[in-house]
Amino acid sequence: MRDVSFEVASGETVGIIGLNGSGKSTLLKLICDTLSESAGRVEKKGRVAALLELGSGFNPEFTGRENIYLNASILGLSKAEIDRRYGSIIDFADIGEFIERPVKSYSSGMYVRLAFAVMANVDADILVVDEALAVGDALFSQKCMRFLRDFKERGTILFVSHSTGAVVNLCDRAIWLEKGRVKAIGSAKAVSEEYLA
Repeated sequence: MRDVSFEVASGETVGIIGLNGSGKSTLLKLICDTLSESAGRVEKKGRVAALLELGSGFNPEFTGRENIYLNASILGLSKAEIDRRYGSIIDFADIGEFIERPVKSYSSGMYVRLAFAVMANVDADILVVDEALAVGDALFSQKCMRFLRDFKERGTILFVSHSTGAVVNLCDRAIWLEKGRVKAIGSAKAVSEEYLA
């Protein structure tokens, strides 16, 4: 990443688009502190909850139940807070008896169901979602999009997707990355149209 500079206002939803290898996931990892910048700085205010690539934040040997406690604690919740939200997480994930099985036995769709359910229940100020919804089934993807639309009323979202339709429908603005640099920033519709052209 080089010369990437932008601000996101509180309550804004920003889509990040670009070809594979353009730096989208790297940017989100820098924002979430899973990577450290070698130059420059990333500043954020508030609790960040992230759904990055499949597998981040979960131990494959642990059951779904154990991973809820692990992942939610990484996102800043105490055991008592997780206990109070556990039912809501289970309801949102809707994976039934699989909650007691190791997540290494999960399909990618079940994995994202559980990860999104945890993220949706941590009272974050900023949500970071990296293309994870692409592996879910249609009904769960719709459920997630409803959650994100509701979350827009109270928080900030950074949303990476190859679906420019999802970016246009959900986001206020978009950032187009190309080869680790910002190619364009502007309205989600205008930037998406320029990217597709």
